[in-house]
Amino acid sequence: MLGRWTFWGEPGDLPEQYYRPRVSGIRRVDVKEVLPSRMRQLLTIAVCLLCMAVNGQTRKPKKSHMRDSVALSDVTVTGKSKTQKLREGALSVNAIDVRSQVGSIHSLSGLIDRTTGVKIREDGGIGSDFELSINGMSGSSVRYFIDGVPLDTKGSGVTIANMPVGMVDYVEIYKGVVPSWLCSDVLGGAVNIVTHRQKSDYLEASYGVGSYHTHKADLSGQWSMANGLVIRPSVGVSYSKNDYLMKDVEVWDEAAGLYLPQERRRFHDDYFSLLGQLEVGFRDKPWADNCFVTLSYNKVNNDLQTNQVQNHVIGMADNKSNAWSVALRYQKRDFLMKKLNASLSLSHTWDHSVATDTAHRKYDWNGDWIKSSRNEMNGRAFMQRHYKRPLTLARADLAYRFSDEHLLNLSYSFNKTGNDRWDEVDASFEPANDVFAKHVFGLAYNQSLLKGRLYNTFFVKDYVNHLQIEQTDLSFITGSKTMTGSNTKNSFGGGLGTKFELMPQIAVKANYEHSVRLPLARELLGNGTTIFANTTLKPEESNNLNAGVFGTFTSGRHSLYYEVNGFLRYVENYIQPQISDDEGYLQYVNQPAVSIKGLEGELRYDWDKRFQAVANISWQDARDDKRYKDDGLPSVTYKNHVPNRPWLFASAEAHYRLGNIVVGLDYQWVHWFYLSWEAYGLPETKARIPEKNLLGANVAYSWHDSRYSVSLDCQNLLDQTVYDNYKLQKPGRSLFVKFRVLIH
Repeated sequence: MLGRWTFWGEPGDLPEQYYRPRVSGIRRVDVKEVLPSRMRQLLTIAVCLLCMAVNGQTRKPKKSHMRDSVALSDVTVTGKSKTQKLREGALSVNAIDVRSQVGSIHSLSGLIDRTTGVKIREDGGIGSDFELSINGMSGSSVRYFIDGVPLDTKGSGVTIANMPVGMVDYVEIYKGVVPSWLCSDVLGGAVNIVTHRQKSDYLEASYGVGSYHTHKADLSGQWSMANGLVIRPSVGVSYSKNDYLMKDVEVWDEAAGLYLPQERRRFHDDYFSLLGQLEVGFRDKPWADNCFVTLSYNKVNNDLQTNQVQNHVIGMADNKSNAWSVALRYQKRDFLMKKLNASLSLSHTWDHSVATDTAHRKYDWNGDWIKSSRNEMNGRAFMQRHYKRPLTLARADLAYRFSDEHLLNLSYSFNKTGNDRWDEVDASFEPANDVFAKHVFGLAYNQSLLKGRLYNTFFVKDYVNHLQIEQTDLSFITGSKTMTGSNTKNSFGGGLGTKFELMPQIAVKANYEHSVRLPLARELLGNGTTIFANTTLKPEESNNLNAGVFGTFTSGRHSLYYEVNGFLRYVENYIQPQISDDEGYLQYVNQPAVSIKGLEGELRYDWDKRFQAVANISWQDARDDKRYKDDGLPSVTYKNHVPNRPWLFASAEAHYRLGNIVVGLDYQWVHWFYLSWEAYGLPETKARIPEKNLLGANVAYSWHDSRYSVSLDCQNLLDQTVYDNYKLQKPGRSLFVKFRVLIH
């Protein structure tokens, strides 16, 4: 594949539609793969004539010379892939090529978890809650997008864990500093999923089955008509019983007369997810480059086995949600005037979730129960709680290109989320309809100098948030009475980034941003099941600094890419999840000040497109930076590590291609870390999450020009007992078989 991108902005610093074709870079392409034999012969003759003309030889070549020239048909053209150019941009970014691996992977989250500086911590198996950490920042400090639009527009049930991989081309992971065109209040980083947008029509389907009664199926396609109308349907379905074996859980032993650690299977953790989407519109028209209407539906049914504490067993409570959305997307180059490019979108989502906890029972890990007068999740009143959270989103992105070297970008987004809640069972619950709205403005100037060797970006952002609170229940926990009513706040941010290429083997980059993150509806208003509201939350503010060096060494068929980055984060009012020991409920609170520093490195080796190996390591030191509490007394947690956060981890993977067979191995290691603050409790009794060592293996076979493929993936090959977020146990060894077919 020849190179696809050139400057209208550095990759990652502008949306994909602001780039145009160009051949450049280091990626080798054999002409045999892209040109017919007769065209190769004509091209070779033309090259010979040009060379002789340069050397003063203008006579007609002899036929023998022509025969010799035609035999030299292995011409090499170089060009960088999209993901490689993203890594080499001015911002600190990971780029993952999903399309080339789509036949063998079954989850985006597993792929993202192995990238540099990124760690995903799950509460359990498929469909469980998770937190993604980027350079020490996690939770809602990290935002998720699909084609530059917040992933929330698909519904609250759609995550990177259940996103159909067949829809995805590649994934961008921005660390610390986030481009202004995403136009969001992002503090720690962002994950942008770029969907498949090929020109030719196709139909792609896959089905996989795995351990713990897991099934996954994806279907996507494209149909183009003569009048320019394009139809793109896609469907993804996931199901799992998650009935994996729990080790060392406390179960009552009648003979011994006490609780003893034993092995029991999970019995109430079924998960079902459905995402359907239909895009209809036109492309490459005089009035629009792209104009599409998108309809989508998402449904999630999730049984609850535990809350945030593993010894709290749930046997009947569940959470169900469904969401409808409609969206309009419009893109046009030379919009209203020459050199002005526009990307506009408008969407509305109807999101409805129901948490049901009406069982008069209290369960243990045997699946046995006793009669109870309280609910299962938190020991309070029985409930069947409804949450309707309509989401309206409007976005506009305008880019004016003064020349190939200078570009000005203006962006704006409006986000309004409702929180209409009521309860069918709990008569004491007070219905309320809260509203959370925010406006984000961004202005960026980008320049490319010295024939692209030097690239700079400068940007400013303005954040306006409006919160209207009606709820007053549990005010001693949520602080709702002090925040009842309407209030509006305004904050400013900005930053810059630069990249300079000294030579192809050495380039340096640095970037800085003062960023602001407004609390999400989930953090402010809870989720109705396992998270309490906290209406007193303040916006986070952070100064983020990144600096790194990278480059590529090539020699014949060998290529080695390296990258080393250092980063600093100084965060005020850091929003940290805090768990209640007695109820097992979670609530987000402000930590006055947190400082984070770290280093990370990555190596990528490629030999002849047959063997690839990647290894990375990350060190992230996040500590409480508040010396004194609000009452003036010394803080006992001053300079403690932020709890429940991995601080040292590494991963490696290797793949070898032998004809149509690809064999791979992957390994992950995470150093142990404390579950709560280091200063709390005695050293011998402190809860900590043990060291993690995970080995995986996979093999994939494709045939008929990769039209068909089948793969086998094994995770936790050695069947280790692994604990993750909040010291909740993850599945043991698991197998997954996937079959895929692609029809052009």
